[in-house]
Amino acid sequence: MAELGSGELQAIVEKVVQRLGGAAGGSSNTGSAGSGPEICSSGRGLFADIDSAVAAARQAFEVYSTVPLETRKRMIANVRRRTTEYVDLMSRLAVEETGLGRVSDKVVKNLLVINKTPGPEILEPKLFTGDDGITMTEHAPYGTFGVITPCTNPTETVINNGIGMLSAGNTAVFNFHPSAKGVSGLCISIVNDAIVEAGGPENTLTAVAEPTIASAQALMKHPQIRLLCVTGGPAVVKVAMGSGKKAIAAGPGNPPVVVDETADIAAAGAGIVAGASLDNNVVCIVEKEVFVVDSVADALIAEMKKAGAVLIGSHQVRRLEQLVLEDDREHIKKQYVGKNASVFLDALGVPYDGDPRLVICEVPWDHPFVQVEMLTSILPITRVKDVDEGIVRAVQAEHGFGHTACMWSKNIENLHKMARVINTSIFVKNASAYAGLGQGGEGYTSFTIASPTGEGLTTALTFSRERRCTLKDFFRIV
Repeated sequence: MAELGSGELQAIVEKVVQRLGGAAGGSSNTGSAGSGPEICSSGRGLFADIDSAVAAARQAFEVYSTVPLETRKRMIANVRRRTTEYVDLMSRLAVEETGLGRVSDKVVKNLLVINKTPGPEILEPKLFTGDDGITMTEHAPYGTFGVITPCTNPTETVINNGIGMLSAGNTAVFNFHPSAKGVSGLCISIVNDAIVEAGGPENTLTAVAEPTIASAQALMKHPQIRLLCVTGGPAVVKVAMGSGKKAIAAGPGNPPVVVDETADIAAAGAGIVAGASLDNNVVCIVEKEVFVVDSVADALIAEMKKAGAVLIGSHQVRRLEQLVLEDDREHIKKQYVGKNASVFLDALGVPYDGDPRLVICEVPWDHPFVQVEMLTSILPITRVKDVDEGIVRAVQAEHGFGHTACMWSKNIENLHKMARVINTSIFVKNASAYAGLGQGGEGYTSFTIASPTGEGLTTALTFSRERRCTLKDFFRIV
């Protein structure tokens, strides 16, 4: 796919914003994000400062509270329809602006959240009847959320959080990652346009057009924000959890995958490459390191190579370390996050055919590539003597984040053993990790996996509070 120039991007986004109603929200600023192209930051729901964004969302909540449930359902259906219309554009702009990932994979992720994020239908009331009458429990909104979103899954998180929070009757104020502010702002505009078109109020989702660390802090401390939803790294999660407000926090992960000698090796090789290479590994849920029983390691590597991975040797691993790791060897350099495998192969002078999906390498279990959440198209492989060692190493590499883990095995005892000890929000057996998000697996999706605060895969249920109403003696009708 040919890369658009910044002028073309500017023209496309401005045209879309005009079509969506232009500056119905507020800001008319234009700015650049990071080293990416300038992207128009005017649009429905965008404001110059946090106070204005919060005031608009709070006003919208008062109106939204009077909107019939059928209108709410129409709003969510229209959000799905309208975001689908713009999915190719949003996916392309996300890559152009952030420099992370692959356009085709972002299309897959955006369609996943559009189609599989639960809506109002998940908010079923509960009834209890008996000799003493009837008690009903319903799911009520909190009010106005403060939301922090990442650059790795910018539009996916906005759509996913937006559908969930609106389905529960809330409004929300977003502070985007600054390096994804343009495409995230466009996404907010598209969603707001869909809401108004379906009969909902203006500004149910708002954002500051020029997000900064200061604006994020102001949002978290704002007295009119009831609670926070944060998707990001450990630093922002720590700040949110120390804010004094209820926080739903999705922190880091380092998902291990264990392959034992009973596994379908052909399926495992293809599945691991497909999962780990999704959007160049920027999705927190996907495979970050492999522990394979030695007796099947060569066969697994051969299958991974068939699936589009390129194996590098030990001398090339040392050069790759020097290229991508910070001096502390505990972090990857930011410029190498979310990059195509070809970037690393070119730097190493390794030949390849076509568009390789992944760089794979054999390293010991304590290597930085194993212990650090790399978020790029480099996947380390560690040999273990047996499945028990593999599980132990997987638990160590997961670091207690409680996020995601995978296992390929036909041995039910081994699968059970790892499921018990890994203690993650998501455990995927015999499939790519993204099956745990409903992509090629059953169930709904979420791009806010709140392991630090215990909610797991967030939905409209997470973003609602229970209210109970009791009537004494009456309305038990049988």
